Amino acid sequence: MKAMILAAGRGERMRPLTDVRPKPLLDVAGTPLIGWHLKRLVAAGIEQVVINHAWLGEQIEASLQDGAAYGAQIQYSAENTALETAGGIATALPFLGEVPFLVVNGDVFTDIDFAQPALQNLGEGMLAHLILVPNPPQHPAGDFALQEGKALSDGDTKYTFSGIGLYHPALFAHTVPHQPAKLAPLLRAAMAQGRISASLHTGLWLDVGTVERLEMARAIARAQMSVTV
Repeated sequence: MKAMILAAGRGERMRPLTDVRPKPLLDVAGTPLIGWHLKRLVAAGIEQVVINHAWLGEQIEASLQDGAAYGAQIQYSAENTALETAGGIATALPFLGEVPFLVVNGDVFTDIDFAQPALQNLGEGMLAHLILVPNPPQHPAGDFALQEGKALSDGDTKYTFSGIGLYHPALFAHTVPHQPAKLAPLLRAAMAQGRISASLHTGLWLDVGTVERLEMARAIARAQMSVTV
């Protein structure tokens, strides 16, 4: 199975740090933020990785190169300007193949197990499996409800989409490559057909969207490293 790491965002809320360095390359306890994903993907047996990039993308390629330093095999999907999530995925489909693939937001810090069965195989007729998390303080309203293993657009209790999911290429069959397109409308349309499964992760998940949360990720990573030493 292949994975895609989304790394094309500008990181406006992280300025001025991201004026000179793309957010995925910001240091988190000696490893770039995106490097933590690469380590966990390879540990889960997923070595073929596609990374999209736009803002300062040449730095990402220069830093990660072919991925050998992480035990990965990286291909790059370059975007002149960021194409949003669905647009970026649709553009990268030639690299991803015709079977389900894992997608990971490049700006989260998490201990989600990429080798879990739900992220290895889609259920019959499903177009995606989403990992949801409890709502963080900055997103109290959540995104999707969860009922009997299915993601729903609405419900009494909503959770936040973690930015990590397993997708069937067919979900993007009508998304034009090289054009901006959002993911949420595709997911909501498929949810209306009962074709999006989901599960709740209650462990570590941090949206590294501000300098303050970057410092939180660094502190967590340092604590984890001190335990394993």
